[in-house]
Amino acid sequence: MKVVFMGTPEFAVPTLKKIYENKYDIPLVITQPDRPKGRGKKLASPPVKVEAERLGIKVFQPEKVNKKETIELLESISPDVIVVVAYGQILKEEILQLPKYGCINVHASLLPYYRGAAPINWAIINGEKKTGITTMYMDRGLDTGDMLLKREVLIGENETAGQLHDRLKEIGAELLVETLRYIEKGQIKRIPQDNSIATYAPILNKSIGKINWGETAVRIHNLVRGLNPWPCAYFEYNDMKVKVFMTKVCKEIKEGNIGQVVKVDNEGIYVSTAKDCLVIKELQFPNKKRMRVSEYLKGNEFPTGIILK
Repeated sequence: MKVVFMGTPEFAVPTLKKIYENKYDIPLVITQPDRPKGRGKKLASPPVKVEAERLGIKVFQPEKVNKKETIELLESISPDVIVVVAYGQILKEEILQLPKYGCINVHASLLPYYRGAAPINWAIINGEKKTGITTMYMDRGLDTGDMLLKREVLIGENETAGQLHDRLKEIGAELLVETLRYIEKGQIKRIPQDNSIATYAPILNKSIGKINWGETAVRIHNLVRGLNPWPCAYFEYNDMKVKVFMTKVCKEIKEGNIGQVVKVDNEGIYVSTAKDCLVIKELQFPNKKRMRVSEYLKGNEFPTGIILK
């Protein structure tokens, strides 16, 4: 089977590797152009490009994938299937209809729940107990195509988006290869999505990370987990934006106004919320390294009684 692969970030790399390891013919990888990165703004290659070059696969990086140049290149290759994993551009009908077996997407949720750009983050933010991977045929909608295979996983009580991302990228790779095998055998079943129960996971931005201490400790804990490692939950202290990376819920301490620091020790900073206390265990001040509160307290103080914003 001749497979053209489209993907960009780290999440897509295991799938590309797994297709290669299973001896599929990969004549082309399409990924996003190199972009400026870091403080020096030096051009950096997408992780998928780095992996494709390591494997000796031809790489194409169009600014706009639906241009005539891309379509002509794909027509010259005549792929049996196009596999798409977090590529980052919407494919037009002309490309979707081009491969013999269509375009297959690996999506990090149990569709039709959490369609969209950030399904891993929103599942955690919303306090879901389970999520998973769905392989699906792509159509013109946003993650609306017929489903193929699913793999369900439980979300840990303290699991972060980064940790869940790393688990799901490996599961997605395995499920995609399994999907290709069913397609080759003519045994794949298409399952239409129920649009009436669909939910969405919109793209993240930094503003969503502002902690509202009027929420419950559980909801804030979920926000912190869901935004770790990016864009990070944060609170304001002495006109500084302090990022929060790790928390836990404490039900034993009840006193305190909303947002008030009621206790500080090596375990963390205890902040009163609408229900229970949130214990901040790991944070990062501007231009400082990320650290445990116990480490921060070795050379600094954090006053009790103040109200955090």
